[in-house]
Amino acid sequence: MRTMPRMAIGLGRARPGGAVNGDPGWRDSWRRVRRLVRPLEPREPGPPVPPPLPPGRVIAVPGRGEVFVREARGAGDGPAIVLLHGWTMSADLAWWGAYERVTAIGPVVAPDLRGHGRGMRSLERFTLEAAADDVAALVRGLDLGPVVVCGFSMGGPVAMLMWQRHPELVAGLVLMSTALEWRHTRRERWSWYAMGLVERVFRSSFSTSLIDRFLRDLFEQSPPLAEHRDWLRGEYRRGDASAIAEAGRATGRYDARPFVGSIDVPCSVVVTTRDHLVLPSKQRALAAALDDVVVFELPGDHDVPLTSIEAFSEAAVAALTSVVQRIGVATR
Repeated sequence: MRTMPRMAIGLGRARPGGAVNGDPGWRDSWRRVRRLVRPLEPREPGPPVPPPLPPGRVIAVPGRGEVFVREARGAGDGPAIVLLHGWTMSADLAWWGAYERVTAIGPVVAPDLRGHGRGMRSLERFTLEAAADDVAALVRGLDLGPVVVCGFSMGGPVAMLMWQRHPELVAGLVLMSTALEWRHTRRERWSWYAMGLVERVFRSSFSTSLIDRFLRDLFEQSPPLAEHRDWLRGEYRRGDASAIAEAGRATGRYDARPFVGSIDVPCSVVVTTRDHLVLPSKQRALAAALDDVVVFELPGDHDVPLTSIEAFSEAAVAALTSVVQRIGVATR
């Protein structure tokens, strides 16, 4: 297949100021910390009302375990699309606003990764490789491959590892708000090694306070989400604390630089241009390392799947459409 030139398609205008080399500056981070530490007001819990969601079911995957997935039939005739969520999330938290739009391209399968949401609970230590093998076994079991794998944040490394370990199942990749590695600087390495503290926080009552503070900030940015407050709160508390801590450590050890240059399927990279967790410079470094790639820019921080649902869905659809079109060109 002929390699496409790299190009950028802006889906919005980036906020000026407060950044170096396109990365958010410390002032932005400090403003967010100040918002989060404000005292919480007492509130009575209500019913966990979910948004509209596709049907979900638990699938027994031979040799792996039970995997919870959301499935939606596609209105389009494209390949099946596998949506992979980020660290500490579930498929619904990352993708509930995008499910319906993505089905315009092809059928959708969105699993909860092991240890996250309703994902399988295993006594084995969490690794990104095992998560990639889970998804590959699911795709084989459903007879879906080759598929387009779309990974947000930690889902990006899982998607890339799925291509590396099971290339026959992957027709294309969409990588959103993710990076080649998170271990280049000493600060990054120590941040991920401190996951034992994260585990203790998740197991403590303080985790509820952190989630409530995050949700308060979220609702101030996107007030309509408040009707799903208690559902969102419950979704963030579904994960297994030990597995999530291990997933954080595994992400800190991840490094795709040895194999990224050999990725030979069409790719799209969506750069969240105000991201404090995965810096835009690291996302662009990922795009620069790929060959057949189209880059989309999405103004927003790492919580953009919830704070800017429409823009996030639009970016996902545009990036997926770009990959599917290039797969079609190669096939013809």
